[in-house]
Amino acid sequence: MSSSAHDLLPQVDLGNTFGVLFIAVTLSALLFGLTNVQIFIYFQTQRDTGMTPFKLIVIWLWILDAFHLALIVHCIYHYLVTKYANFNALTEIVWSLKLQVILDVFIVPTVHFSYIYRIWIVSKSRSRVLPAVLTCIVVVLTGGISIPVVMAQYHCHVFRDIVAIEWTAYLTLGAVTFSDIIIASSLCYLLATSRTGFSSTDSFITKLVGYIISTGYLTSVCSMIAVITCAVMPKNFVFLSIEFIVIKLYVNSFMALMNARYYLQTNVVSVGSECHVRHEVYHPELHINTSQDDKAQTNVSDDVVLHITRPGCRGFTEDGDHGQASFLVGVTDY
Repeated sequence: MSSSAHDLLPQVDLGNTFGVLFIAVTLSALLFGLTNVQIFIYFQTQRDTGMTPFKLIVIWLWILDAFHLALIVHCIYHYLVTKYANFNALTEIVWSLKLQVILDVFIVPTVHFSYIYRIWIVSKSRSRVLPAVLTCIVVVLTGGISIPVVMAQYHCHVFRDIVAIEWTAYLTLGAVTFSDIIIASSLCYLLATSRTGFSSTDSFITKLVGYIISTGYLTSVCSMIAVITCAVMPKNFVFLSIEFIVIKLYVNSFMALMNARYYLQTNVVSVGSECHVRHEVYHPELHINTSQDDKAQTNVSDDVVLHITRPGCRGFTEDGDHGQASFLVGVTDY
């Protein structure tokens, strides 16, 4: 072993650097498997709708997510297998680690614009100011931050250079966290202002808000943890490993919201089954002379059963609440 390698050996902590990257790649592979399950559920529940824009988005995200996993697997394989015991090579940034940054720039904005597109659709009976403002914010954050960040990181050739540009991590993670918060808050606001006063509908809205909060703020919390770890421990790869996982969480959270209708359909069916009751209708006898056939028909008519809807369920068909029901279908029907 060369003298330079001996000098570098005491400075390299494999546990806090490539060890945490290995753990992050393992967790990313597990999350990718969960993404495949959610995509399978989505296409099974939407198999009768034909090809829609959201199906194309799901396919696009799956391709990017699979490519991202392949790149980070190559990265950890390069350091721990191909360059095993080569401590000089451990200080250099492999090409796959640089390329996965570009995929991050494609995956996160795709998820954000998909949420905004859904907000635009469900706001068709309202003002379009909110989705327009959200679009401008995401475009500015994506184009104004992603391009210089990618250029700065591509000029890094060794890991020591990353410490000098750690501002890129703060800027990127802060921007995506801000976008997550305003998008999730906007969806929750639209749902909160769409309550009908009927317990079944309001319960459905409450559960849907819970889905949005859990899926939207999960990525925000993980991004903030990555920012904190980057500030506290800038000389290890803990923050970089969290970034690997955050990308997988973006795709998983998006698919969880896409499948919200499937997860909630059991409650919707049970609510719908309670909306029909049977009532027998009394027909008084008419004392007239009729034939035997007419009497038989009269007896059959006495057994007529009508299905009526209770007042609590009629709210979905009245004009005042038709827009609210359409709004809920627009939120969950992807």
